[in-house]
Amino acid sequence: MPQEVKPYNDESTGKKEQVTKMFDTISGEYDGLNRLISLGLDQKWRDNVVKLVAAHKPESIMDIATGTGDLVIKMAQETNAKLLVGLDISSGMLDVGKDKVLDQKLDGRVEMVLGDSENLQFEDATFDAITVSYGVRNFENLEKGLSEILRVLKSGGILVILETSVPKKFPFKQGYYVYSNLVVPTLGKLFSKDRTAYGYLSKSASKFPYGEEFNNILKKVGFKEVENQLQFHGASTIYKAVKA
Repeated sequence: MPQEVKPYNDESTGKKEQVTKMFDTISGEYDGLNRLISLGLDQKWRDNVVKLVAAHKPESIMDIATGTGDLVIKMAQETNAKLLVGLDISSGMLDVGKDKVLDQKLDGRVEMVLGDSENLQFEDATFDAITVSYGVRNFENLEKGLSEILRVLKSGGILVILETSVPKKFPFKQGYYVYSNLVVPTLGKLFSKDRTAYGYLSKSASKFPYGEEFNNILKKVGFKEVENQLQFHGASTIYKAVKA
């Protein structure tokens, strides 16, 4: 099992509650800091996720841990899906996302929903495609969350996950550690309302299983045809899996 990393040094509350509090706090600044910290590359990686989803020609899509809605909005623009749901546990992030959906005049197609990824409020076999962008490492119970995703996917439906990973080759591995352990927390302390948030995001990324280890977790909960694609030498990875 992945090592549990929590945002705050508070043993009286669980990871899920702490993650919700953290994202509610940083919701207004999240997009700008995310672009800064990723050097804008996260946008390209999300485009790659959208291409994989669009190739499946889904009629129904859910984006879990949708945050401020960037990915679900891209999928609304690049697919012909009739049902698009952006789900998140943070009402603060969703409020920002709802404004974006309105600005793009997508409120007739995209629904932003408050929900828990480990206890999804949807019936079995509801969606053709499900995505998670930088969200699975925030699950309190990873296997439970992935099992819930499997449950609400239709047979033959796809799951596409974009998540942090660690480069293995020199000099990218060394550069990654310097950037994630020093630069990212420093930027967070300088520009974020929550001084611990970006330290948590860096630490949780370094402790989360990636590559073949994460592939095996997806297979364990029941996914088939699991494959992954490295992004920028392994700084992030896209995983694709199918419900048999």
